Amino acid sequence: MTGTTSGQSAAGVVAWPQGSPFAGMDICAAAGLALRPGATGPIFDQDVWDFSGVAGLPAYLQPSFRRLGFISITYPAWRLVAKEHMAALLVPGHERVRLLPGARRHPLAVTSCAQHLDHLTCWLNWLTARGITGLGEVTNALCQEFAAERARRTDADGTMIGDRPHARYRALQTVSELARYRDLYTADRYSSEVTVAAGAPKVRGLGPVENRTPVVPDSVFGPMLAAALYVTGVLGPHITDLLAERASLQVRRQESTLKDPRRPEAVDDVLSVIAGHVAAGRPLDRLPEDRIRARAREGRMRPDDPLLPVSVDALARQAGYRQSHMTAWLPRLRPALEDAVRQVGTAPPWAHDAPVVDRADGNGTLPWTMPLTGKHARDLHDYLRTAAILVTAALSGMRKSELCELTTGCCPPPRELIPGLVRYRITGKVIKRAPLGGTPDEWVVTKEVYDAIAAATKLPRTATAGTSLFGRFTFSLLFRTFRNWVNGPAGQRLGFEPIPPGQVNLRMLRRTLAVELAYRPGGLLAAKIHLKHVSVATTEGYAARPGGSQARFLAEVNKEEHNRNLAIIQAAYSNFQDGIMPSGPGARDLTALFADTAETTSARQPPTVIPGDQQVRTMLGKRAKTLHLGPANYCWFTDPAKALCLRQAGTPDADQPLLAMCDSARCPQATHHPSHREIWADTVTQHQEFIATLPRSQKTERARLEAELARARRVLAGIDAAASPGKGQPTWDA
Repeated sequence: MTGTTSGQSAAGVVAWPQGSPFAGMDICAAAGLALRPGATGPIFDQDVWDFSGVAGLPAYLQPSFRRLGFISITYPAWRLVAKEHMAALLVPGHERVRLLPGARRHPLAVTSCAQHLDHLTCWLNWLTARGITGLGEVTNALCQEFAAERARRTDADGTMIGDRPHARYRALQTVSELARYRDLYTADRYSSEVTVAAGAPKVRGLGPVENRTPVVPDSVFGPMLAAALYVTGVLGPHITDLLAERASLQVRRQESTLKDPRRPEAVDDVLSVIAGHVAAGRPLDRLPEDRIRARAREGRMRPDDPLLPVSVDALARQAGYRQSHMTAWLPRLRPALEDAVRQVGTAPPWAHDAPVVDRADGNGTLPWTMPLTGKHARDLHDYLRTAAILVTAALSGMRKSELCELTTGCCPPPRELIPGLVRYRITGKVIKRAPLGGTPDEWVVTKEVYDAIAAATKLPRTATAGTSLFGRFTFSLLFRTFRNWVNGPAGQRLGFEPIPPGQVNLRMLRRTLAVELAYRPGGLLAAKIHLKHVSVATTEGYAARPGGSQARFLAEVNKEEHNRNLAIIQAAYSNFQDGIMPSGPGARDLTALFADTAETTSARQPPTVIPGDQQVRTMLGKRAKTLHLGPANYCWFTDPAKALCLRQAGTPDADQPLLAMCDSARCPQATHHPSHREIWADTVTQHQEFIATLPRSQKTERARLEAELARARRVLAGIDAAASPGKGQPTWDA
């Protein structure tokens, strides 16, 4: 029997004499998932499969992804279908599963099964809402209707405003799964009319696509990174010291034996504490504002009472008593308290004598914080933690799964390769595309990242060796709280530039770093962090572990560099077509390439057809691979033997140019373009100003600078001449 019909119950399709072939199965044992000592795993017949006891689950995995819940499926008979489907995904080697021609041959991870179950629950409940009580009633038309509904993009009013191709594809994949495993289910199944091909057609345009993750806008990225670096580099030690002091005080309170506040000498002891505050000029502890408002609202004290903000409980603890009897004590304490408030006032209890630091904007110095309440002191933990996450993600490209696997012992001592050359390494695990439990990995990072992680390891909640450094976190919530603090009174007092509104997530930070390294070696990030150091760290991490996480990130950077080079050479080709030529010693070779490209693409097309961009990209792609960005030129590294920098360094066989030694005015592989004009114009101006300040006695230095000025003027004149359409290629004489 292949399925149910409208007059047939779900039980009529049972093909397994003893019921489900998975009945009573220990899921973890069958799937080969190891359990932590003392933990138990789920049994097939349970309505909730809890995998929390499985050893090696990723640290970032939320509790909801550690459990597979089938109760959300409205129609009870289909819960068994869903259980059998999940069992088949987890245990593809089961005797009943391996006989299915369309079944998966490799087990899925628990998190992937949770995602599959969410989509499957949505599909089954969609059918129930339409009055369908048997999978045999499902038709191809219903499958397409479900996919179309899931693909609808609507506005707040429910009006359709577009289509989501990937949502349609995901919906059709879900429908197709139940067709592929049709012969496995014992409670219900599709009829033979529903086919795999109908369930998951090929969706056009869903092949390999460019990375569409946006970069973080400069207006957001700059203030965000500056604030995060200031918190980890300047405020970090002060924050950890303050939090350690609070933690130590809490331990002492727990270990100490407090006296009974009903003792007759209690009030005298509290009066002594008050006198001590006055003698030392130390303000009385102030209640948090919400407690002050509550005290006034409850009518316990008048709103204008000078003792309204005073924490008598804090005075009682300082005197060694468990709690205050404020109602009983206040008549005797009031005169002393009012006198103390007049003399020393009140203030939050923490950070009274905060050390002085430089402001973030460089405008003077100030105490690193104003006095803090207990809540505000606790909040500093999250600000430092968030800043460390931001710095690490923005300057290393680590994914969330990798950040969550870092522990407090992940910072081995820096290694000095040669005097003055230090390398910083971070140890952790790679989770993506790795077996359960992850694969040990190591990242070579910059000093800023190392210092940020080292600061986070000193936070009291993570001070125990081997514990998770950042734990599980919701980045959007952490970043929103951090931005509010930076933009609030405390952040503005420290001189932070406000962080404007805008979305930021960890994928965007990884993408931003890749684009900065590939496209903008002199951009905003370079002003905050030496990009060469980040690039070297990433490259060395790849060299140390060619299959590790930094190798994958470097591949993303290389892809961005290739796209950048294609865009640059296409722009230069477009200028060539408009009569704007390159200049420099290598200009003749480049214009010859452009002329050949134009002639070849035109010859391949009918006279009335303009060559497409893809044809031009294909022809220029090979030369684009040789492009390197110089400080004020493009280096077309086609022949190492011609590279002036390699000849000067005595390394003619190197496979990369030495851009730090580039002399683009003489190298036969260097070209100048209109985008470089501003740099050369600034060079001319700076040389003129410097020469004007030289005394007459420095003749040698003057001669050297005048020769450089003359060369810069020739380069500038060449750029201007070549940028004038119709004037042709200028003669270059270095």
